Parts: sequence; structure tokens; C-alpha cells
Amino acid sequence: MSRHHNVRHYPGAGLVTAVFFLWLYAPIAVVIWFSFNENRLVSVWTGFSTKWYTAALSNDALLDALRVSLIVALTATVVATLVALSAAMVLSRNPDMRFRRLSETVVNLPLLLPEIVVAVASLILFSQIGFSNGMARLIVAHSAFCTPFAFLPIRARLQGMSRDYEEAAKDLYAAPFTAFRRVTLPLILPGVFAGAMLAFVISMDDFITSNMLNTGGTTTLPVYIFGLIKRGTTPELNAISTLLILASLVLALLALGLSARWMRRG
Repeated sequence: MSRHHNVRHYPGAGLVTAVFFLWLYAPIAVVIWFSFNENRLVSVWTGFSTKWYTAALSNDALLDALRVSLIVALTATVVATLVALSAAMVLSRNPDMRFRRLSETVVNLPLLLPEIVVAVASLILFSQIGFSNGMARLIVAHSAFCTPFAFLPIRARLQGMSRDYEEAAKDLYAAPFTAFRRVTLPLILPGVFAGAMLAFVISMDDFITSNMLNTGGTTTLPVYIFGLIKRGTTPELNAISTLLILASLVLALLALGLSARWMRRG
């Protein structure tokens, strides 16, 4: 008898799957549906309209918050990915390094601490040294917070990569940087891309650190949306959320496409 069982052989599996996906995506479907509500009251449907999307896309405060979030997230992603890549290379290519375990713990420490602790610590540090530029404070704090998230997939990719390719490059008299650029980096590029994507999403989604460190003119998108919620939920907020969902889907499809392409080339 074959040990491979089709999921259809288990009674109720289809129902459980349907309930699971309904529980997972029903709130998102409700947000999307009511974003097309003509009425300003979210819970009262009076007709179909796209005016709230027009209002959202013509909202200068919203667009400014989006601009701040994109600048901070893109800069923090580049910094965090470079730092994480450097740390992963050092730790994975020097197994006999002193304090190696301690170094790994230090890199991953922000993952173990509540974000509110990191945010308060950053606020106190910046206040003590007189660092008052809101945009720069957000970039530094986001870069530090996102580095462990970028580090994990890069480190995993390096650990799963054979060192024979690098040794062959050295045997062919390739300089260390040339070997890294022509051999190591192309092989670990999926891990680097995954780390960068993860850092970008974490930075775009961050609220606690951004809420504590932002100043006038540096309000990020999550902080702006939270301000809208405090004034009351409107279809405009649903329209903003729907646009964010659409952007997330496009980003996820892009990541899946690039990953599949790299796997085929590999």
C-alpha cells in the first residue's frame, strides 16, 4: 500500500481548509468591499463609488507620509542588507573565530527584545547625544532594527552553500573581492534578496519606533493611518488599506517570480 495519502481521503479536510482561509482573508475582503462604499459611514452601504480612492490619491498628507516611509524603508533596507551581508560573511567563513557565538547573539539580539524596549532605548540615546534630525533618526533606528531580519536568510544561504566554488576561484588566482563578486554573491543572491525584502517590509510596517522618533514633517504611513483611526474609520482609510494590500501583492508576486527564475537558473 502506498504511504502517500491524498488530502481528500481525510474527512472534513476541505471544510477545515475553507474555514481557515475564510478566517484569514474575510477581514481583508470586508476592507476591500467597503472601500467602494459611497457613504461616509463605513458600516452603512449605500452604493458603489471610487471617490474614496480619488480622495486618498489626492491627499497631500497621505502622499507625504508615503514618501517618508519609502525613503526611510529603502535607505534602511540598503544599510541593513549591507551590514547583514558583511556580518554573515564574517561569521560563516570564520568558524574558529573567537566569540563567534557571542557575535551571533549580538546580531540577533533585537529579535529577542520587545520593540518598545528598542524604541525607548533609541529615543533616550538620540536625546542624550543631541541627535534631533527626524528623518535621520528614523533611518538609523530602522536600519538597526531591520539588520537581524536581513541577516537570517543571508546566513542560511551561506551555510547551505558549498565552499568548493570559492576554493576553485582562489585556485584560479582570483582576488578575494573578485571571488566574492563573481562567485559567492551570485550564488547567495536569492538569500540577499529575501533578506532585503524582509527588511523593507519590516521597515514599512513599523509603527512603535516610528511613532516615538518621528518629528514634524517625518510622519510615516503607519503613524499617519493610526492618526486617521483615532479620528474615526472612513471609506478613505479602507481605500488606503486596499492600495497597500495591492502593493503588497505586487511585491510578493515580484519576489516569487524572481525566486522561481533564480531556481531555474540554479
